[in-house]
Amino acid sequence: MQPTVFKELQSSKGFWSIMAILALVILLAAMAFYYMEHSGHWVTGMNNQVVWGTPHVFAIFLIVSASGALNIASISSVFDRKVYKPLSRMSAVLAISLLAGGLAVLVLDLGRPDRLIVAMTEYNFKSIFAWNIYLYTGFFVIVLAYLWVMMEPAMNKYSKFAGTFAFIWRLALTTGTGAIFGFIVARQAFDAALMAPMFIIMSFAFGQAIFMLLLYGIYKACNRELDENLTRRLRRLFGVLIAAVFYFNLVFHLTNLYATEHHGIERFILLEGGRYTAIFWIGQILIGTVIPLILVYGPKCRHSIKALLTASTLVIIGGLSQIYVLLIGGQAYPLVLFPGKEVSSTFSDGVVNSYTPSIPEVTLGIGGIALALAIFIFAAFVLRIAPEKISFSNGEAK
Repeated sequence: MQPTVFKELQSSKGFWSIMAILALVILLAAMAFYYMEHSGHWVTGMNNQVVWGTPHVFAIFLIVSASGALNIASISSVFDRKVYKPLSRMSAVLAISLLAGGLAVLVLDLGRPDRLIVAMTEYNFKSIFAWNIYLYTGFFVIVLAYLWVMMEPAMNKYSKFAGTFAFIWRLALTTGTGAIFGFIVARQAFDAALMAPMFIIMSFAFGQAIFMLLLYGIYKACNRELDENLTRRLRRLFGVLIAAVFYFNLVFHLTNLYATEHHGIERFILLEGGRYTAIFWIGQILIGTVIPLILVYGPKCRHSIKALLTASTLVIIGGLSQIYVLLIGGQAYPLVLFPGKEVSSTFSDGVVNSYTPSIPEVTLGIGGIALALAIFIFAAFVLRIAPEKISFSNGEAK
């Protein structure tokens, strides 16, 4: 079996054009941040009821996807599936890139980014947010070490140990992100222990979708070869992950429907929530689940790379829709201060909170995606992370 040959991306007009476009988007995002920081958050759609806006939707999506982007590397090292080993380096770099993009948006949307210093020096271990400081920074360190072990021939013998450690840490990271919502008992839409495992499976699907789009995009642009068997394996894995996300969402909503205290929020999201109901059924269920499953398992689509990439794009749209409904819809639904009682006052108690995303918010969120892509593409330009050719022989990649 011939060894895998890794090669950097070559400098070309197309490469620099893409980097220029991403740099422009990042610059616009920086201007949007400056505008919101200088003017105050009154220029956004956020208010004293909806305090996590659209930038948080993008940030959470990127952070969750970062864990899932490590899928291929974990399957290769932890579960000893050597067919995925040539793609492990790309998987690790993408995980780091997505987390960097997500955290950049998260920090810049705090209103006072300088207060991050307080969060890094003064810890309240009763807060799940304090735990996540360790989880996020630890993820960077561990995945970078894992990448070094994979790229340094003398250290390859430790790849299984490093991969296993990274796998456990990524589960902890996504559990922590899901627990942020699961521990907020005051919000009817968030209070659920199922949030942690649901976020884990969401990360698997979202990260896998982004990985496949970038994988085929890079190989198409560089005229490199990808074996059809690899496409078939990735398709099967992707289909299972999409179905698993749907299953967890089904269990989540059925569980809430069983509990009387959650009937109000379920009626709001599923039937009476206006835009949130529309985004749930059209964005999350139809675009993000039903159509991708048809594209993955449909008899006429099984051998089509275009169908697979279209399904990946739709899953990303569905993922953003799901987090938007969960995060924004969950805050829009009025707080139940006294369960079982009717509450009314001059402070909009019992009234659905209004929120409309502003252009600066959306620009900042898209800037986070652009930053993640720029980091990944630049890393592929300076590091040997992309195999020159992937083919299969007797079930093994070479």
